Amino acid sequence: MSNLCYTVIDFETSGLDPVKDRVIEMAAIRCVDGQIASEFSTLVRYDGKLSPKITELTGITDEMTATGMDEDTAFRILNRMMGDHILIAHNAAFDLSFLHYSLLRIAGRSFPNRFIDTLTISRDRHVYPHTLKDMSDRYGIPLTRGHRALNDVIACWELFRKMDEEAPVRDYMNTLGYLRKFGPPAWSPPDAILTPIELKYAR
Repeated sequence: MSNLCYTVIDFETSGLDPVKDRVIEMAAIRCVDGQIASEFSTLVRYDGKLSPKITELTGITDEMTATGMDEDTAFRILNRMMGDHILIAHNAAFDLSFLHYSLLRIAGRSFPNRFIDTLTISRDRHVYPHTLKDMSDRYGIPLTRGHRALNDVIACWELFRKMDEEAPVRDYMNTLGYLRKFGPPAWSPPDAILTPIELKYAR
């Protein structure tokens, strides 16, 4: 699938609720003919106060978000980078829900793009755990300072490529695997194929 056009996205956010929380950092890379063609990364201005847990996880502080790009401009640039590309994300249910609610609020519409979730593929093919860091380590992909958006999208792209080389990932198009005990995500794209997944553990 490497000859298709992709945009890999990642958001760092002020919390876990895509309806009331906000994107505080975003990154995207456009990948054409298997190569990274362009990249975009910015902090996004946030007027609220970040919880200590978010700052600990991401390293992003209130001082940093105070000088970020305004949300409207950031999402306009991201929207141009997405075009009609296939979107790739690790834990796409999270990133796509923030994309949906942010675009709905800012532009009054959602997005039509197809997508591939590298977390769904990871859970289907590999034993637990499946974080981007764990999967990067498993495939020998360098990931420094995880939970910063640009580092994460580059690692996610490399993970996608390696898994596609291993066995084509086309069958995972628009598929969101969810853990049966938690149920399906609260929001998912209208065309999403929701599949319950049981985690596999090393014996």
